[in-house]
Amino acid sequence: MKDRLVFLGTGDAMGVPRVYCECEVCQEARSGGVNRRYRSIVSVESDEGDGFLIDCGPDWRSAMERRGQRFAETILVTHAHFDHIGGLPEWADACRRLHRRGQLYAPQEVLEQILRHYPWLNRNLDLHTTDGGIDLCGWKVTGWKVNHGKNGYSYAYRLEQDDFAWAYCPDSIALPDEQLQPLYDLDLLVLGTSFYQEKAEFSTRSVYDVTEALELLKELKPRQTRFTHLSHDIDLRQDYPLPEQAGFADTDECVILE
Repeated sequence: MKDRLVFLGTGDAMGVPRVYCECEVCQEARSGGVNRRYRSIVSVESDEGDGFLIDCGPDWRSAMERRGQRFAETILVTHAHFDHIGGLPEWADACRRLHRRGQLYAPQEVLEQILRHYPWLNRNLDLHTTDGGIDLCGWKVTGWKVNHGKNGYSYAYRLEQDDFAWAYCPDSIALPDEQLQPLYDLDLLVLGTSFYQEKAEFSTRSVYDVTEALELLKELKPRQTRFTHLSHDIDLRQDYPLPEQAGFADTDECVILE
């Protein structure tokens, strides 16, 4: 079997349900429905047992418990916002308790931000910069800075192995041409889309909505697309007008990377 991508966390910064909200989507999620979504984590896996996580949101422990997984050795981080790094202290504690070193990868400026948040992490984690590109579990990984709107910036990653290329870009909006270039010629694009059509004033926004993303797909033309970073505006019980090759990532969904 080829390597596979498992979506452990597909929600936006608040997850679904949102504590304060009683909308239909949040209520359905509370009952254990299809809209229950955790914060950002995906897992890249192979039959050989090696693999890595991308991002480590505050629902990291829930994801590990759902899978019965007791340790993760390697995590690649996109940026230092809480919904992408909130699980790092629990991961570091697991490393301490198991007497194992975790391997944390991120751009140098992101590593520095992480250590400002959690200055004790390097007691139990080895920190590696992704600047200049890295090889991780057989994947050639290249990261680049992307516009995150009012929230500043994030990083996206392009991963290549043999004749397969895919990209993980969960937090971005209004990407200029130079930031779009690594998203061409992809077999799979994972793109963040918090709302179907966001009504907020543009200057206050930080992530593409689905309607904008669909226009972007016409230009990028990936073979497959999964939308992630979904808010409670997205109801997986609805039939959205998406092209055949695109869909919303579902919690614990597995996509074969071939």
